[in-house]
Amino acid sequence: MVLPLEMGWRHLLFENWPVDAEALEPHLPDELAVDTHDGSGWLSVIPFTNVAVRPRGVPARAGIRLPEINVRTYVTRDGSDGEPAVYFFSLDADGIASVLGARWFHHLPYYYARISLERSDDGGIRFESRRRHPGSRPGAYEATYRATGDPFAAPEDPLAEFLVERYRFYTEAPDGSLRYTDVDHPPWTLYPATATVERNTLLAANAFERPSTEPVRYYSPGLDVVAATSQRCDAN
Repeated sequence: MVLPLEMGWRHLLFENWPVDAEALEPHLPDELAVDTHDGSGWLSVIPFTNVAVRPRGVPARAGIRLPEINVRTYVTRDGSDGEPAVYFFSLDADGIASVLGARWFHHLPYYYARISLERSDDGGIRFESRRRHPGSRPGAYEATYRATGDPFAAPEDPLAEFLVERYRFYTEAPDGSLRYTDVDHPPWTLYPATATVERNTLLAANAFERPSTEPVRYYSPGLDVVAATSQRCDAN
C-alpha cells in the first residue's frame, strides 16, 4: 500500500470561471454530479508549486519540489453524504517520476511539463508551463500574478469557501472504477488577486471553450497538506 503523502502548497493562484453545469457534465464520470454555486458550475485553473513532497513521517528536508498547474471543477457524489469534492481534468507537473507515480498510484491525469515559478522582489509570481508529455494535447500557460488587498479566511466568504474548502478529490482508474482521496489541511487564508495571463491553452486542451466572463481570482501564500491513500468507492 502506498503511504499517505505530506507536502506544502505554495504561491497559489485560484483562477475561477462560472460556467453552465451542462457544459461540465459530459466530462465527468457518471457517478459524479456538478456542484453549483448561485446556479453555476465552476471551472478553475490553479498554478502553484508543491514543496517538500514526501511520504508521511519522512522529514521535510527529504521531500521534493514539484511545480504544478491543474484544471478542475467541483462535484458531489450520491451516497457520500454530499461531501463537496474536486474533480481534476488535468494536472501538469515538472517531474517525470512524480507524474508517473501519481498516474500509477492515485490514477490522476498528470502530464509531464516544463514549468518555472519565480517570485519577484515586489511579491509578484511569474509562472510558465509548457506540456511535454508524449502523445498528449499541447497545453501551455504563462502568467504573472500577485496578491492585492487584505487577507481573509476563506470560510468567511461563501464563494471562496465553495471553491477552496474541499477535502476530497475523485479520480477514475483505468478499469473505469471511481476512486477518492481525502486531504487534510487548515482552512485557507486568501487574498484578492490580480493576474496578467499571456497564454492559456489548458482549457482548450481539455475540450473547453474559454469562458467569456472575467475569472474570479484569489491568491494564497499556501499551507501544508496530508493526502491519504487512494480508495475505491463503494457501489451506490
